[in-house]
Amino acid sequence: MSKKEKRMVSPNICEWADDKHNKYHIEITLPGVEKDSIFLKMYGDSFFIKGETEELVYVGSYAICCPVKATKAKAKYKNGLLKIAFLLRI
Repeated sequence: MSKKEKRMVSPNICEWADDKHNKYHIEITLPGVEKDSIFLKMYGDSFFIKGETEELVYVGSYAICCPVKATKAKAKYKNGLLKIAFLLRI
């Protein structure tokens, strides 16, 4: 019996800077993904995300519009929504 290949898809992503341009926010929709299967790598100007369900692999690499302090990022995951916030490098 062969192992079923998973479909690769890009997650829905919303990114924005706050009104004072101090913080940058990213929200990534990963429906059905368990927290332990999420891989997130932050860089100063981009990020990579990967998360899997039984049938899908959400994967993507994305640019960030402004330089950020990636080492200071804070992330929360709840009900299929990953929220990330960090300071902008000004």
